[in-house]
Amino acid sequence: MPLMLSILSLRSSTPAAREVDYFPLKRQVEEFVQGKGATFAVYFEDLATGKGFGINEDKPMVAASTVKLPMALYINEQVVQGKMRWSDRVAYSRDTDYEEGSGVLRYEARDGDTYSLRLLTNLAITISDNVAFRMLARHVGRDNFIAYMKELGGKTVYPEGKNLTTARDLAVYVRATLDFARRHPQEGGRLLDDLAHTAFHFGLPGMLPPDVPVAHKEGDLEGIANDCGVVFCHRPYILVVLTSGVRDVREGFRDIAAISKMAYDFQQGLPPAEVYPYWKGN
Repeated sequence: MPLMLSILSLRSSTPAAREVDYFPLKRQVEEFVQGKGATFAVYFEDLATGKGFGINEDKPMVAASTVKLPMALYINEQVVQGKMRWSDRVAYSRDTDYEEGSGVLRYEARDGDTYSLRLLTNLAITISDNVAFRMLARHVGRDNFIAYMKELGGKTVYPEGKNLTTARDLAVYVRATLDFARRHPQEGGRLLDDLAHTAFHFGLPGMLPPDVPVAHKEGDLEGIANDCGVVFCHRPYILVVLTSGVRDVREGFRDIAAISKMAYDFQQGLPPAEVYPYWKGN
């Protein structure tokens, strides 16, 4: 069954669930971002019904490290299909793999050092290690990775070689991650755990109660703060917020946290929907 279809079986089909109007939440978010002096792209989806809204949801934006989410999913898919093993090791080459920014491998790795797929995938998600991501991309083949994202339903995938995406596309990858976890609870549950226990926990979970699991992937560059993921409250939802032109990255993540709190408060006022009972978060 195609990924995009199988997830539909998890949604509630009750008349009450279908009657939710998200226009008030959309308007609240629009009013919030209008005075910020930066560009925002937002995609929200209630996972009980598939209903939601978008704001600039198809506008190409710099993906930054959010692209590491579909990479981690791709590696997991390759492992469960028997095409790769977690114990497979990748050798570091400074000429192809070195990158400044987040991570520890840029300090620790030396030419010829090898690292397992499991470690590289974990580092790419939990501490957003740039070198780990580059090693994974080289190992799987960038063209294969791009083809995979398009197969999932991504529309803006490295256009002209640029690391661009859209809020809608990132929601596609988040949905695919949830579907993978439903089909493969052990591997998928571990991926969700990694996403829920990242070193960078400022955006979507920033203003939410600490006991609410949030599986998400942040990304930032100068003037850019992004986050995408799932909030597992009593009525789970996907939220993607991409920004550009923010004066300060921390301020950008505070704005993302504020939008997430708006969505959370709105969902708390609706009937509960346990659409992902196979993963409770730890």
